[in-house]
Amino acid sequence: MIVAKRKPIEEIKELLSGYQKVLNVGCGTCVSVCLVGGEKEVNILNAEIEMSRKMEDNPIEMGAACVERQCDREFLAALDDKVEAYEALMSMACGVGIQFLAERFPDKPVFPAVNTTGLAVNQDIGWYEERCRSCGNCVLGWTAGICPVTMCAKSLYNGPCGGTNKGSCEIHTDQPCAWHMIYERLSGQGRLDLLMKVHPANDWQDIGPRTLIQPGYEKTVAEGQKR
Repeated sequence: MIVAKRKPIEEIKELLSGYQKVLNVGCGTCVSVCLVGGEKEVNILNAEIEMSRKMEDNPIEMGAACVERQCDREFLAALDDKVEAYEALMSMACGVGIQFLAERFPDKPVFPAVNTTGLAVNQDIGWYEERCRSCGNCVLGWTAGICPVTMCAKSLYNGPCGGTNKGSCEIHTDQPCAWHMIYERLSGQGRLDLLMKVHPANDWQDIGPRTLIQPGYEKTVAEGQKR
C-alpha cells in the first residue's frame, strides 16, 4: 500500500495562487486507508483553503471529487465531464495518481496536495512501471505532473543534463527526456516561468525504515504501543 502525508497548507496555497476555481480530487484506496486523501480529507482541505483565502480577501471556489483509484486510467473517466469547469486540478492521491491525472488532462495544471512517503509491497508477480519514488518532497506541481526523479535517468531536479538529444535521453533513443516532456507540457499550459524555480537537492540519505503517524492520531498510537 502507498502511504502519504498532506503538504503544509502554506505550500498548497502557494501552488494554488492565481487560481480562483480548482477541483480537488481524492482517491478511494491507499490514501483513504491512511487517512490523508479520501472523500473526508478532500472536504476538510477544501474548507481550510476557502476559509484562508476568504480571510485574505482572495476567494477561491474549491470543487470536490473522489474516484475509486487515481492510479487506474479507467476510473479517471468519471472526471471527464467535471474538469472543464475548473482552471486547475489538485490531487490528494499518491505521486502515481497525480501523474495519471496530469496525463489525462494535459491542458490543466495539476497540483499535489500530499507528499508520498512510502510504498508497501505487492505480493503478486506482474509488470510494474515506477512513476513515484516516494521521496517525501513532491515537486509535481512545478513540473507539470511529470516526475523528474523517476522519469529522468539521472533524477535531475533542475532542468536537463547535456545529454538530452532531440527529446530523447542519451542512454537510449527510446527513452524520452523527462525535462523535454516537462518543457513541452508547461509550454502548452503557458507556465514556462516555473522552469526558473530552483529546487534544493533532496536528502537521499533518508532511506531507512520510516514511520508515518497522521496528525491527530499521535495519542491513539501512543496508547496502542503501551499495550
